[in-house]
Amino acid sequence: MSFHLKSQRTLTVDGTNWSPAIPSITEAGNDYSGVYESLSNQIYLNASIPLLLASGKISVHYEAISTWNSSFILQARRTGNGTTTCLLCSISGGTSYTTIPSTDVELFQIQAVASLASYSNIPVQLKLSGISVTIPATSYSSRIVFTISAL
Repeated sequence: MSFHLKSQRTLTVDGTNWSPAIPSITEAGNDYSGVYESLSNQIYLNASIPLLLASGKISVHYEAISTWNSSFILQARRTGNGTTTCLLCSISGGTSYTTIPSTDVELFQIQAVASLASYSNIPVQLKLSGISVTIPATSYSSRIVFTISAL
């Protein structure tokens, strides 16, 4: 009998739902400002890479919940490094807004050099644009999904 154990990268997501406050249009001929940003720490990610000399990438995509409009542009960015006890680990990328598509796109990377990499409370900010009076008025929702995998 033999056993094969495989280390797993882990990722947990904390935060609250974001519902941007979109003001009413009160003047004929006006349009919405079109760009809405969440708090800089709307979402917190906790990531773990359990192997020495290993790496991982954090990817993101959205899933429409009931109604979504293809004119909307949803974006995310990492606004900080969070905290870690790993001295030779690094986190890179993702500090500029990345457009979130309906299929995975890389947001940032974590590298473990001489220790196991574990980061907590990595802050993520969201941005929504593409809102216009030409889009039918209704409630729109989507879910943002983060995944961690090998490079």
